[in-house]
Amino acid sequence: MRPDSVFFNAVINAFSGSGNMEEAMKTLEKMKKSGFKPTSSTFNIIIKGYGIAGNPHDAAKVLDLMSQEENVKPNLRTYNELVRAWCSKNNTAEAWNVVHKMVASGLRPDAVTYNTIATAYGENGETGPAEGMILEMQNHNIKPDERTCGILIGHYFKDGKIKDALSFVHKLKALGVRPNLVVFNSLIRGFLDMADRDGVDEVLALMEEFGVKPDVATFSTIMNSWSAAGFVNRCREIFDDMVKAGIEPDVHAYGILAKGYLCAGKPEKAEELLTDMVESGVRPNVVMFTTVIKGWCSVGRMEYAIRVFEKMCKSGISPNLKTFETLIRGYMEAKKPWKAEEMIRLMERFEVPPKESTVNMVTQACDEIILPKDMEDEMPVERLGKMYQNQAMISSYPYETHVHSLVGNDLKRLAASNKRSRMVLKEAEFSSESIRDRTKSMHITCKFGTKSLIIYRTQSQRKIFTCGQYIAAFPAAASLYSLHKFTA
Repeated sequence: MRPDSVFFNAVINAFSGSGNMEEAMKTLEKMKKSGFKPTSSTFNIIIKGYGIAGNPHDAAKVLDLMSQEENVKPNLRTYNELVRAWCSKNNTAEAWNVVHKMVASGLRPDAVTYNTIATAYGENGETGPAEGMILEMQNHNIKPDERTCGILIGHYFKDGKIKDALSFVHKLKALGVRPNLVVFNSLIRGFLDMADRDGVDEVLALMEEFGVKPDVATFSTIMNSWSAAGFVNRCREIFDDMVKAGIEPDVHAYGILAKGYLCAGKPEKAEELLTDMVESGVRPNVVMFTTVIKGWCSVGRMEYAIRVFEKMCKSGISPNLKTFETLIRGYMEAKKPWKAEEMIRLMERFEVPPKESTVNMVTQACDEIILPKDMEDEMPVERLGKMYQNQAMISSYPYETHVHSLVGNDLKRLAASNKRSRMVLKEAEFSSESIRDRTKSMHITCKFGTKSLIIYRTQSQRKIFTCGQYIAAFPAAASLYSLHKFTA
């Protein structure tokens, strides 16, 4: 198949985009030898490539090459690419020379031209000349656009000059330029980071003067500030103001309010938001559920945390690693490592592979278990084997039964109609309570195939008995303790 002009332009564009201008120019020569004439678009691609390669001098020479071609003239994009090439090297003087050549050729610079130069001034820290671009544009009957405002505001933010940015916005009003919502939201965020409430109020007043209405991001930004500062009531007021203004809160806004309730030690209020979300047509996500779960864990109410976990699963939201680690950490703080062990097993059911850090958390929980003096001697292997057999029997039952053992009485009632389920629940109770009370030991079954781990501790040492390849699965944990294999 014989290459055509489209093919050659595509190859030139590929080389130019990667800054490989030597190959791009070779392809241009091949194109000419094949009888195809390059167009203005072809040369524009090459100029852009030299700009990417950081070589504006060679980019300028392309203008001479264009003059050698018939019916090929530089257009507005040609000059703008050359302006960008010089600006990328922070050479605004040469960029202006290109603008003068553009005007001399009968072309007028546009907003892209001035925005490019304004960006260069800002990068050089020359905010005065950058602001001057506004007047320059207006003198040439070119209306500054939202990008122009964003560029200038962005450079003030980069230099940490938030108040100067606000002063610039005031000037825009006199010039008849209307900033967009993104600019105002950025200003609000900047003043909140400075804890300058007066600045926030001034920005909000300016928004009203410009006729720019706040959106959910505006309210969420303010809510987040109050929430992080521990003023959940004020956060709630902003939330309510948003609703009154006819702006529908999104899941992020609800999440901010939920975190505020957590900081205030009010997990019940955070959980109420789940119902409010559903009634408002906003579907809670895994982050929202995990936040509420964390709230209950933080006050030691693990039964409520599991209740929210159950609600999440019933809603069709799959828990992630953060969810499980939150529950594991909660059980660890509640001194219930056998429950943390159940979370490890449940993770496999949800196809959430536990990280080494997750297993380490469970291992850390095991450190809290100390046997009384009458249990000082090592447990005989036969007894350990019996424990393993009981645990293997329990973990052989399906996922639904295992969840029942986690969520307590509510799910136990769901299993009342099934005799086999009742037997399993009874067995599960024995594994988590009776074994713990009678032996003061902890068993962990990480069901990767048929691998089991039983941990117990004496007064002087802790040993781990493994069945399968636990060492291969968790080498970091295994390296901390002596390992002994046994056959159940």
